Amino acid sequence: TRAPCSEIILRQEVLKDGFHRDLLIKVKFGESIEDLQTCRLLIKQDIPAGLFVDPYELASLRERNITEAVMVSENFDIEAPNYLSKESEVLIHARQDSQCDDCFQAFLPVHYRYHRPHSHDGETSIVVNHPDLLMFCDQEFPILKCWAHSKVAAPCALENEDICQWNKMKYKSVYKNVTLQVPVGLTIHTSLVCSVTLFVTILCSTLILVAIFKYGHFSL
Repeated sequence: TRAPCSEIILRQEVLKDGFHRDLLIKVKFGESIEDLQTCRLLIKQDIPAGLFVDPYELASLRERNITEAVMVSENFDIEAPNYLSKESEVLIHARQDSQCDDCFQAFLPVHYRYHRPHSHDGETSIVVNHPDLLMFCDQEFPILKCWAHSKVAAPCALENEDICQWNKMKYKSVYKNVTLQVPVGLTIHTSLVCSVTLFVTILCSTLILVAIFKYGHFSL
């Protein structure tokens, strides 16, 4: 009789401070991964409207072999504020962790979008949901029957458009969904901010014009 199936453990962490963060996803298998050497692990992560992933940054990271991730969503505007944006989707190829024999990890840079100012609270929350964990193996082995939940169509590899049937894996998450606190402006400061901005703009424009007429050389 085979022992009860071990669990897959997933851990989501957000690194760095400020408006530019790194989402780190670690996956630990409860079994030896000797059978998994022929398998690929793909993470499908939904990005909430309050965050964005820069596809040009992802392309640069792929070229430097830092991380392998691609945007799935089309017509994606990285400049749009939160209230004009919608959720997006990213596929990330997880790599084996050199410090853990039965672990994989994936890394994704994410950035805050601008949010509407609030009337009282100077912060708003963004919830990053748990990802889908997909696995594709060249051969079947018993433990897959424990972990596999259903079949999902996804690209066979990030660099081509061929579609394969991946196993959607069941896992246990160490934490609840990741929640990020984003600083936002206050509406009571609108008049002050507009006044100071207008004053500084007029002052700088005047100084530039004075410098042009004083030191500039004009010829008719």
